[in-house]
Amino acid sequence: MTKMVIVDHAKCTGCRLCEVACSVNKSGVVNPTRSRINVIKWEAVCVETPMICKQCESAPCMAVCPVGALVHEETPDRITVDYDQCIGCKLCVTVCPFGAMGFDVVEKKVIKCDLCDGDPTCVRFCETNALQYVDAATVKMAKMREAAENLSELIRKSLEGHME
Repeated sequence: MTKMVIVDHAKCTGCRLCEVACSVNKSGVVNPTRSRINVIKWEAVCVETPMICKQCESAPCMAVCPVGALVHEETPDRITVDYDQCIGCKLCVTVCPFGAMGFDVVEKKVIKCDLCDGDPTCVRFCETNALQYVDAATVKMAKMREAAENLSELIRKSLEGHME
């Protein structure tokens, strides 16, 4: 069963507890710059939302790594960094379309979410449940349901417009 961390942007308050919990869990210090999850703030629309590795099926970070240091593991379904192979070139950081790869300036190594071995700390500490660790099939069904509801609403509005 493939599981993933999903974000309900409407529930995120921007408290950044996920960043703190992650940095303490992974680095032993409260330092959001060393976190594998980052809350991005869009001032123009007053939205804050966590950005986290999507564990891409065709991961650009894996494709660009010249030494094969990014490895896909089956259980849990995730991509991890093999630090014995990593040369620190940071190509993976530059190609990630989500900005989910990072660089720990203290330890001088690339960092990314590894799903905390199947028990993501960020999810456990998210008080608003904006972060959830769910079965990928559940996400697909929820997206399909949402799309069907949106389509239904469009059809209803279209029909109302024709009856007037």
